[in-house]
Amino acid sequence: MAFMASEFKNLNDLFVQQLEDLYDAEKRITEALPKMAEAASSQSLKTAFNDHLQETERHVTRLEDVFKRIGCEPKRETCMAMKGLLAEGEEMIRAKGDNSVRDAGLIAAAQRVEHYEMAGYGTVRTFAKQLGMTDVARILQQTLDEEGAADKKLSGIAESSINIQSPTGVAAGASNYA
Repeated sequence: MAFMASEFKNLNDLFVQQLEDLYDAEKRITEALPKMAEAASSQSLKTAFNDHLQETERHVTRLEDVFKRIGCEPKRETCMAMKGLLAEGEEMIRAKGDNSVRDAGLIAAAQRVEHYEMAGYGTVRTFAKQLGMTDVARILQQTLDEEGAADKKLSGIAESSINIQSPTGVAAGASNYA
């Protein structure tokens, strides 16, 4: 988040900046998920990444709807955190070695992304409530719920198959944070 160059006169200014950050993050994720799906060796993980791509495209559309509802043009504020998280995911995509271990690494990278998104959507949802934007808060909550479900799905895949198939010592997908 580029807080240093921003000026926030009120909570609405911060709210809009945070939406722009999330918008950039979601756009970046739509570019990363096909690569992650291609790199996954597990069919269930490939399917999860492809399903989440479709969901993420809906998240982008929802954010565009939110911008419209608040009278702003959709704009991207470079999300430095997501750039870093996705760079870690790229490392897993390029990794060599046991396929199930790499899949566990892909899940770990994807869950870091999901947790960042959950934090971001929880924040903007709360700001929307504080600003009296009940309909916007409801829309943002819907996306927050979907991000939490995606995280749980990744945990389920890891715990039911990926980690079991991996050589010992791998513990991806055990967050159960949401």
